[in-house]
Amino acid sequence: MSQALLDIKDLRVNFGDSEAVRGISFSLKKGETLALVGESGSGKSVSALSILQLLPYPRAHHPSGSITFDGEDLLATKGNYINTIRGNRIAMIFQEPLNSLNPLHSIEKQISEVLFVHKLMTKRQARERVIELLQLVGLESATTEDRLKALPHQFSGGQQQRIMIAMALANEPDILIADEPTTALDVTVQAQILKLLQDLQAKLGMAILMITHDLGIVRGMADRVCVMHEGMIVEAADCAQIFNAPQHAYTQKLLAAEPSGEPQKLDNPRDLLNVTDFKVWYPIKRGIIQRTVDHVKAVNGISLTVREGETLGIVGESGSGKSTLGRAILRLEDSQGGLIFDGKDLQALSQKDLRPLRSDMQMVFQDPFGSMSPRLSVQQIIEEGLRVHAEKLSLEKRRMIVGDILEEVGLPRNAQDRYPHEFSGGQRQRIAIARAVVLKPRLIILDEPTSALDMSVQAQIVELLRDLQVKHNLTYIFISHDLKVVRAMSHHVLVMQNGQVVEEGPRDQIFDAPQTAYTQALMAAAFENKAITS
Repeated sequence: MSQALLDIKDLRVNFGDSEAVRGISFSLKKGETLALVGESGSGKSVSALSILQLLPYPRAHHPSGSITFDGEDLLATKGNYINTIRGNRIAMIFQEPLNSLNPLHSIEKQISEVLFVHKLMTKRQARERVIELLQLVGLESATTEDRLKALPHQFSGGQQQRIMIAMALANEPDILIADEPTTALDVTVQAQILKLLQDLQAKLGMAILMITHDLGIVRGMADRVCVMHEGMIVEAADCAQIFNAPQHAYTQKLLAAEPSGEPQKLDNPRDLLNVTDFKVWYPIKRGIIQRTVDHVKAVNGISLTVREGETLGIVGESGSGKSTLGRAILRLEDSQGGLIFDGKDLQALSQKDLRPLRSDMQMVFQDPFGSMSPRLSVQQIIEEGLRVHAEKLSLEKRRMIVGDILEEVGLPRNAQDRYPHEFSGGQRQRIAIARAVVLKPRLIILDEPTSALDMSVQAQIVELLRDLQVKHNLTYIFISHDLKVVRAMSHHVLVMQNGQVVEEGPRDQIFDAPQTAYTQALMAAAFENKAITS
């Protein structure tokens, strides 16, 4: 038996009085892929962050046990030894790309940084390597001069994730820790990225520690699987055994969980939102006087109708304009075209006149952690809308309302006194949903609301959203790359590509009899595990 490249024994991590990781042990060999799976809050990400000593406030939450890499116990080493390992021999793809990228630095500068530090490259050598890496992860469009100098917020969520992957692979590490590496990616790019990781693993002999809630990824990628629950590994075995003959009841529950069902049928609902010939164009400026020479047509002439109590699912690849369309409908982006909500022309309203309508239109953003202030408690984050739109409510009444909504989304009432960094990615997503639902709006735009959630919680959130929709007659615009969730949620589906609608229709028609080649390719990638080759 070959010696393990990474060997973890009796790892324990405490957050105050709470034991997040409770004595886990596992090993990883060169060239092997090990998957850590489990529900949000099970300790997967905390275990991975412990390896590179990246936990917040390490003195208070210092892990115990041993983490041995290539014969050296990383927890026992002194000085800057860990800095020679981070980003060089062990690299990590973080779960929330926008929160991990520096908003003030260009993507070229951020990818180049690890090359300057560990490879001592010149600026010219680093640029050549950056372009090579961006091409490797399918971002050829980002290799031009102006896009290399672009900031992270100028890319879609999926593109940001690919930038993070390029940064992690820059120094060809011995171990790649991938914490939900395809969370923000649509199904087609997901297949391409996973194939890329497998190809690089074969070429470099790289070991991969894969942390994910997507069991479909695990089945196609992993050699061995460790199932985590409440900070412990409850089952560890070869991948085939886990999927074909799971022993533990929790593993069986995970494998059985998947969003299913369909939304409640509607009886002649009236129109709530009408969008006609809608455009969101960003100017491309060049020269000393910054003259506009062209436009990026993020949304280009889209028309749609959403009826009261209905869910409109919007699908398409990263960069297709889905999120931009959602933000523009809420007047969070400048746009042109018709925008009628409940008979009111939103384009004709000033921001001051629009403000009273904000309580009727809410949004769940794609990156939950990035959309929350780290200085505010969960109580303060969720009650913010109540303080603006229901000023007469007392503090006690607001606390009661916030506690109620937290319980509705599956979190305890006492979570309102904690802060965003104390929650897992999936738990933060539920807080974001609670913040949107607390005002009982008429329209909620959900931008990838289940992307950070494991399969069992996805099913719970889908059921919750459907129940809330029936109870409060809510209308949803549901933006997602997860077609299984869209199928379970939507009455009507709109397929986007390059800022335009390529196909739309009732849910069953789109999923069972897609008409365009692009929609057919999306369905094949989602339901038949086929990568798009074009």
